[in-house]
Amino acid sequence: MPFDFVSSHHRSSSKGTNVTRMALKRLLQFAISAVSLKTVFAHQVPLGDTVEQPETWLSKYGPQIDQPFSGPLAFSHMTYSRCLEDESAQFDIAVLGMPFDTGTSYRPGARFGPYAIRSGSRRQREARGYSLAWGNNPYEQGSKIIDCGDVPIIPFDNVLAMDQMEVAYSTLLNRPIASSQSVWAKGAQLAKDGRERPRIVSLGGDHTIVLPILRALNKVYGPVSVIHFDAHLDTWNGYPGTVTEQSRITHGTFFYVANEEGLVSNSSIHAGIRCKLVGLGDIENDESVGFHFITSDDIDDHGVPAIIKRIRERVGDTPVYLSLDIDVIDPGLAPATGTPEAGGWTSREVKRIIRGLAGLNFVGADIVEVAPVYDNAEITGTAAADLVHDFLSMFMSQSPPTPHALPGSWPRDEL
Repeated sequence: MPFDFVSSHHRSSSKGTNVTRMALKRLLQFAISAVSLKTVFAHQVPLGDTVEQPETWLSKYGPQIDQPFSGPLAFSHMTYSRCLEDESAQFDIAVLGMPFDTGTSYRPGARFGPYAIRSGSRRQREARGYSLAWGNNPYEQGSKIIDCGDVPIIPFDNVLAMDQMEVAYSTLLNRPIASSQSVWAKGAQLAKDGRERPRIVSLGGDHTIVLPILRALNKVYGPVSVIHFDAHLDTWNGYPGTVTEQSRITHGTFFYVANEEGLVSNSSIHAGIRCKLVGLGDIENDESVGFHFITSDDIDDHGVPAIIKRIRERVGDTPVYLSLDIDVIDPGLAPATGTPEAGGWTSREVKRIIRGLAGLNFVGADIVEVAPVYDNAEITGTAAADLVHDFLSMFMSQSPPTPHALPGSWPRDEL
């Protein structure tokens, strides 16, 4: 029979293909088995060994610190507590917000003042609180300083709001101090019952907040002398249209009412006055309320040292309350306020005067009338926050800081 070359070649070729396919199939099965075994062994943990955990944030980077632009909004990133409800919260000095502005006569908005001041303090912090001007860090002087949050003031009823602020202030004022040892021995001597009290820095809010504060302070210290930084007197006896007892109480009349209630001593003083008046009758009324005054122009005529001396002589050794309206500063430097007046002091001048008042018997302080809706680039909130830092250093200092000694001869020239 003749040999069929084509058929024979085809059978041989088919047989070879089948062999190749079988080999590839076995190779694929082997590979799959190897991968499966590798997966199994990868998940097996030898006896006595532990699973390696990913590194945590704390082990790699440390504490979860707040950046200047991050974290909860507490003054200078300090400890924050709702002190009015947390009756276990103790402190030597408290920062307390009073977001009230329904006593204003012109531009409202100071209810947002506590927020703006805290926001302006974000670049400040306890660990970096040393000031060359003061020569101290107020957070390292042995006193516990915390932010006690805001008083939840009702914005619809001023009678109720006044009571809320007085009760809140009294609540904190009557807490025992946090320190086991005295942090302000003179405070016990000044108090009616001989007990040392915490001190409070209040963040306003319009200036009306000072009336309930003075009412609270009076229960502990009696009448106090007031150092009042402001462009305005705030001792008027009422505005046109006043027909009810509550309508008499505004951010321009509260000192008049405080005098009627016997809350202020006849040794108080204004600093930075430059507002328009009805006439000299306003000055006579102001004196009857217990105030003398320093005008904004006096800084040019007499200089900062003379202003400091005048204030210290006026209040003497009495209990002193410091109240600072941000409008004492020129609106070119602090525009965010309800009643701006041209020709004010610079923030540097105000800071210098405050340093010169250290060592007086301060029972409390406030900064008011910051209305951030009128601000630009937070310059008012930043200035206000810096002044609060000065208040804390002022509380901690027994006397004004000594000016820096500079080499050579430096001529003295006031601005």
